[in-house]
Amino acid sequence: MSKISATTKDKRSSHPDPVDIHVGARLRLRRNLLGMSQEQLAKACGLTFQQIQKYERGTNRMGSSRLFQFAKLLDVSISYFFDDVRAERTSAYAAVGFAEQEQSPLEGVVQTDSEMLHRRETLELIRAYYRISDVKTRRKVYELIKSMAEPDVSEAK
Repeated sequence: MSKISATTKDKRSSHPDPVDIHVGARLRLRRNLLGMSQEQLAKACGLTFQQIQKYERGTNRMGSSRLFQFAKLLDVSISYFFDDVRAERTSAYAAVGFAEQEQSPLEGVVQTDSEMLHRRETLELIRAYYRISDVKTRRKVYELIKSMAEPDVSEAK
């Protein structure tokens, strides 16, 4: 076995691959957007909810047939799971050492717009918003929330 493949295998066994973590996060996001529990998704796939948890964490890798099954059940294309994958974080041959590893973000602090969309609070707010059946009332709620929010510096430019 070559040095590169042995190193890659060792690295893979100790930590989930960033792509597996990303695909799992997209699975969780879509499931939550649909208001589906892990148990419901597991039952639809013939799996246990623990297996769904492992997929969502990136601990277990998804085969192509499982990814296809999830895409069908969640009504998305397979490419949905790979949207926004950051190429610089997916290198299988990146050096791993104390100085090279990224620090984990502070707990409770939203780092990016993408991370904001993954929060339970955001998903619950979106679902509640779309349960408002009257379009005019929904628009008023939208305007109220915008008026209460602090100005976005990126929008001011």
